[in-house]
Amino acid sequence: MAKEEGSSVEPRQRKKQRTSGSQEAKAEKIRRTTAPERAPKYVSFQRFAKIFIGCLAAIISGMMHVFYLSAYHERKFWFSNRQELEREITFQGDSAIYYSYYKDMLKAPSFERGVYELTHNNKTISLKTINAMQQMSLYPELIASVLYQATGSHEVIEPVYFYIGIVFGLQGIYVTALFVTSWLMSGTWLAGMLTVAWFLINRVDTTRIEYSIPLRENWALPYFACQVAALTGYLKRNVNTYAERFCYLLLSTSTYTFMMVWEYSHYILFLQAVSLLLLDIFSVQQSDKVYEVYKIYIFSLFLGYLLQFENPALLVSPLLSLTGAFMLIKCFQLNVKKGTFVAKVIKVFEFYLLCTLPVTLNVIVKMFVPHKENEHVLKFLEVKFGLNMTKNFTLNWLLCQESLQAPSQDFFLRLTQSSLLPFYVLVLTICLLSMTQVTFRRMSGKSKKETATLEDGRIGERPEIIYHVIHTLLLGSLAMLVEGLKFIWTPYVCMLAAFGVCSPELWMTLLKWLRLRTVHPVLLALILSMAVPTIIGLSLWKEFFPRLITELTELQEFYDPDTVELMTWIKRQAPVAAVFAGSPQLMGVIKLCTGWTVTSLPLYSDDDLLKRNENIYQIYSKRSAEDIYKILTSYKANYLIVEDAICNEMGTTRGCRVKDLLDIANGHVVFEEGDKLTYSKYGRFCHEVKINYSPYVNYFTRVYWNRSYFVYKVNTVISFQS
Repeated sequence: MAKEEGSSVEPRQRKKQRTSGSQEAKAEKIRRTTAPERAPKYVSFQRFAKIFIGCLAAIISGMMHVFYLSAYHERKFWFSNRQELEREITFQGDSAIYYSYYKDMLKAPSFERGVYELTHNNKTISLKTINAMQQMSLYPELIASVLYQATGSHEVIEPVYFYIGIVFGLQGIYVTALFVTSWLMSGTWLAGMLTVAWFLINRVDTTRIEYSIPLRENWALPYFACQVAALTGYLKRNVNTYAERFCYLLLSTSTYTFMMVWEYSHYILFLQAVSLLLLDIFSVQQSDKVYEVYKIYIFSLFLGYLLQFENPALLVSPLLSLTGAFMLIKCFQLNVKKGTFVAKVIKVFEFYLLCTLPVTLNVIVKMFVPHKENEHVLKFLEVKFGLNMTKNFTLNWLLCQESLQAPSQDFFLRLTQSSLLPFYVLVLTICLLSMTQVTFRRMSGKSKKETATLEDGRIGERPEIIYHVIHTLLLGSLAMLVEGLKFIWTPYVCMLAAFGVCSPELWMTLLKWLRLRTVHPVLLALILSMAVPTIIGLSLWKEFFPRLITELTELQEFYDPDTVELMTWIKRQAPVAAVFAGSPQLMGVIKLCTGWTVTSLPLYSDDDLLKRNENIYQIYSKRSAEDIYKILTSYKANYLIVEDAICNEMGTTRGCRVKDLLDIANGHVVFEEGDKLTYSKYGRFCHEVKINYSPYVNYFTRVYWNRSYFVYKVNTVISFQS
């Protein structure tokens, strides 16, 4: 009976198996038949449409940014309604110097002669011949002047509009690159739109283009943004060969260009190299790509060294030491089975070499390469971090500059009001926690999936995310110390925050930790990645869009008649061979507007110029007329310009006025406990020289004055008649 039952049951089971098998076969057949042959074409068309719309949105965003900058600049300065002199006065400080060399190149009889005058320049600073191309990174002005003449633009547009148009165009590329980077990371161009919105709303903290157009950073940062976008695409795992080659080519080009147009670019690239080094530690699979990027650094440094007239700053750069050490270690790396004791020992030894070898190489290079360019940077950092105290005027003056101080509370308040900072902190926290989780899983020996899916919720496994998180942390740490670096960090914040709120993978990572059971986490992650940025966008539109429109419709006026009168007097009355002395910022404007030789410039990468600036600033100290006369004649100065704004400065920060810093440096006030107070029997020179009594009238003769400026001729024949 049992046998019969067994026999009766067995066929029944087999029958079921057959039917299930036949059902699977039917299902497979239906799948094949229902999936039409045009499905792959439909998918490719959908992908093409997505890429096309995203690229179109990126380009439109960049163009809209250019139009906005152009309209705002016109409203702020009334640029089209002003004479050439009034336009040039809007370029202040070091911006004036850069634009003046663009004018010089246009005036040169030939391209070769123009380049020669830049590389052997003895008409800018008295008693000094400089290589302006090397010292000031003037490749942007050189290329702009060539383009202006080669394209025949002189028949269509004025030189100043052509120059400004190029810089504004680069800002459009800058915004487009940020758009693309956020898009690559999140997978949706909605993130790019949100990045651009945050960038525009927080433009006070994202760019200085509105105030100083020719600044080196305004030329350089668009290339850096392109480099970061290319690096993001290059580090992605699932990228085809052609896309990877394109990203590598763009990465190489933009890295080299970035290094050529800004003298401090190698410091920014050093931070990026450190980020990639840490990525190599976190993600072993990206080691080959990191090695390739380091090869680009080496190539760019040496090519830049040659084309920047053997600039020693690039050879003693920490970037070269780090990349050289990393590549040496990789060359001698041994292939040992992973997980063994020997492999762990070798790993520890490699880490030790990565920490010590770059420093050793840097010290060795500095022993053989003469360099003075960066000594003041090291001294500044010592004082900035409290490792040293100094009475030096130059260092204390640099520390008092707003761009080199710690950011104010207003900075964080502005980022919070635009909702940027809260979402950035949220995204950064989730990514960091996910990276930590992935690291612990790897250390515990758990295998990592070849291809990560949305359901996995492990955003910390993606190499491009690891790199961006580390990089933004390094930049942010420095931006908390030096406010000027916020213009590099804040755009990064916009891009990272927008990527996070638009990324389903990030929301999935968070929901997986929360373990929600009421709603399917994948569905909820997709909803959040669309809903949250939409709500943010609508709130930003409602609150900030009317302000942007008001700024464009509101007429502002830049009016500086005293400076215009001064420049007009110099061009009409001063001899062509005259040399002017005064504050470096004013000297930059004089060089641009008149072309006359000056004694100093607002440049802070040359020790000799810094010393000149300190000596010329003595006109605002408590020193005798004879001392000031000796200083001015040592630089062959014929005219001295005293600015009333500096002489009667009422600074808000105690001890940061120019005259206060000079009194500290000259020992006329107590700086620290135990210092001896040196009493000066002379009044402040800038006050005393205005009174016109002996001995000041013996050395200096007032030849021009207005409400802001007093011009004195330095007498060649001294009369001591009272």
